[in-house]
Amino acid sequence: MSPTKKSLSFRQTINPPVFFGSAILIVLLLGYTVLYPQDASGRFTRLQSGIMGNASWFYVMTVALIFLCVTFLGFSRYGEIKLGPDHAQPSYSFASWFAMLFSVGMGIGLMFFGVAEPVMHFQAPPLGEPGTVDAAKEAMKLTFFHWGLHAWAIYAMVALILAFFGYRHHLPLTLRSALYPIIGERIYGMVGHTIDIFAILGTIFGVATALGYGVLQVNSGLSYLFDVAVSIRVQVMLIIAIMALTTVSIATGLDKGIRRLSEANLLLAMMLLIMVVLLGPTVLLLQMLIQNTGGYLSDIVGKTFNLYAYEPTDWLGGWTLFYWAWWLSWSPFVGMFIARISRGRTIREFVTGVLLVPTGLTLVWLTAFGNTAIEMIAHQGVTDLGQTVASNIPIALFNFLEYFPFSNLLSMIAMAMVVIFFITSADSSAVVVDMLACGGNSKTPTWQRVFWSALIGSVALVMLLAGGLRALQTITIATALPFSVILLVSAYGLLKALAVDATKKASLAKTTLTPKVGHNPIPWQNRLATLVCFPRRTHVNRFIQGVVLPAMQSVASELGKQGVASTVELDAQKQIPSLVVLHGDEVDFFYRVTPRSYLQPSFMLDGEDEEERKYFRAEVFLREGGQGYDIMGWTSEQVIGDIIDQYEKHMHFLHMVR
Repeated sequence: MSPTKKSLSFRQTINPPVFFGSAILIVLLLGYTVLYPQDASGRFTRLQSGIMGNASWFYVMTVALIFLCVTFLGFSRYGEIKLGPDHAQPSYSFASWFAMLFSVGMGIGLMFFGVAEPVMHFQAPPLGEPGTVDAAKEAMKLTFFHWGLHAWAIYAMVALILAFFGYRHHLPLTLRSALYPIIGERIYGMVGHTIDIFAILGTIFGVATALGYGVLQVNSGLSYLFDVAVSIRVQVMLIIAIMALTTVSIATGLDKGIRRLSEANLLLAMMLLIMVVLLGPTVLLLQMLIQNTGGYLSDIVGKTFNLYAYEPTDWLGGWTLFYWAWWLSWSPFVGMFIARISRGRTIREFVTGVLLVPTGLTLVWLTAFGNTAIEMIAHQGVTDLGQTVASNIPIALFNFLEYFPFSNLLSMIAMAMVVIFFITSADSSAVVVDMLACGGNSKTPTWQRVFWSALIGSVALVMLLAGGLRALQTITIATALPFSVILLVSAYGLLKALAVDATKKASLAKTTLTPKVGHNPIPWQNRLATLVCFPRRTHVNRFIQGVVLPAMQSVASELGKQGVASTVELDAQKQIPSLVVLHGDEVDFFYRVTPRSYLQPSFMLDGEDEEERKYFRAEVFLREGGQGYDIMGWTSEQVIGDIIDQYEKHMHFLHMVR
């Protein structure tokens, strides 16, 4: 390959302003934090305090609106709209999809805080006396509140926006596309570059922070289990090892790497969860799960809007606001990854899967670990567990598991889960950042994903050595404020776009059946022959080239005589024609005929031939996707009649939305 081709290939797989701009800014921020640690720490601490002190009401309002909006979309008439063309099917089974959702969205946090947070609220509640029954009930409600529906609603909102505009309206699968309904084509300019750079910075700093704190937990766990020294040297070796494993996962691709690791980790999580429930107070935990869920749902409105305005306390800023800012700052990364794996699902299916299913597992997990830990401290005299949580959170999980039979086995499973969670988080974040840096393109060279993965590991490594992990955390949380504004504006744009799509869907409702085809009906003998004929691809291609393409050209020519701009586009590789009628600022009309393969019915197969043969249909596609009917065997006049029928419906749709 010549140098010219290498250069061209490189430019085609990246968006230079975003790629180089984000890389330079990361190096500059990293250098400032390392070279001037005291000054950076002071500035970042004041920044976080200012945001938490003055913008608490805005965070609470933003998260409440997002939660309400996602719930509305899931159960409204928009729920039937697909995240992709109407004919699209999900790329992953439900089990694989859910496993990836859980691993990337919450997994590592539940390992870290599943025991610690309920105990901390039990021992130091925002209001009331610690260590009481009321404190235990409130501790579980608060933990459910922080890890439940609201957190997943934030992720779902970002993912919905990206998947809808990316897969249904063919915009780049990057954060900039969320603003298309507001600023239009300017998303491809400096505004769009800035938004994507901002998303890359938040993702890299957020994941690097989690990786840095995560190796502290892994190191503490190894020390607790195997007397491995807690030291910077060990932590550096752990980061290098985790990033090496991440590189292997990246090289195997999304379908094999992240998917298989996520499925394995979900299996380990279920094993650990079941063993804790069975070896612990099983019946009591089942009772508590029901009561915890009821208490959480009954208090959800009050807690959603509670700012403790009448009972001022620093607790809100240290817990709820911190969580809301953290989920918001992570949402570009997690939301984009969820969008990446959710193509083909309806909005209702998406909301149910992203909002309800992971939340359900999260509540079960928190009850099993949190309530068991509280029960140990309150009624079994295990006071050292409470002391461990208060002094050394990273080893709280391992200290907790020590009181179970087969504690070594349980601890090994937990350790494996922590490592795999970090690998999947680092792997998926590299995929997301790579897509942001190359304009939404998912087919990029492996070296680019490895580059971003190595950069994340390097940031975590440098900040760990420099003692600047808390500064990284502050930077990540600070990005939540401007992103909250962007997200609210984007949600408004999504609602506008969905209203238009729903109107279009309603206006085309009859096209699920074969529409009328002009004044030349197909003779019944021909219709019957078509029903029992199962053509090969070559036959359909010949029909498209010989009948459909001339019909499109005739319609385009006639539209030109009427002063309407149109074009017939031909896919150079697949030789599939498309008629596009241009409507300026309004939605263009799009009509295409594509060969689609199906399995022949069993009564048409030769009894001696066990191989399933395929046949092809010449199906009509509009901008919304496949319409589910076949025009194979129609005459040119009949095809023209169908094009005009569909165009008439499109003009009626434009009339309805004007």
